[in-house]
Amino acid sequence: MKTLLYIALGGAMGAVLRYLLGLATLHYGDAFPWGTLIVNVTGSIILGIVSALMLHSWTPTVEFRSFLMVGLLGGFTTFSAFSLEAAVFFERERFDMAFLYIGGTVLLSIGGLYAGLRATRTFLT
Repeated sequence: MKTLLYIALGGAMGAVLRYLLGLATLHYGDAFPWGTLIVNVTGSIILGIVSALMLHSWTPTVEFRSFLMVGLLGGFTTFSAFSLEAAVFFERERFDMAFLYIGGTVLLSIGGLYAGLRATRTFLT
């Protein structure tokens, strides 16, 4: 239960940070989603740094690791977890799985969003 509270706290903080960063990028114009791009790239870089530190020199408590990786970075961007999982496939030289995962995730996610939009519009009209 304690770990879930840490995840919830981190998730709330990550979501607020994502929102604030999105607001900060609005002055660049709304023709391109700069906030989302910056959040996804930044979150992925941070997750890479944290993962490497944990593999080589740092052993945080389960609660702090959950707060940081699942909560904070998960609330900031779920793309960071996707990036880490794809990178693990590449590091293990499972290129088939990496491309299947990347392509499948992108196509199914966009397809799912589009299907949800269409179904809801059909239902509402």
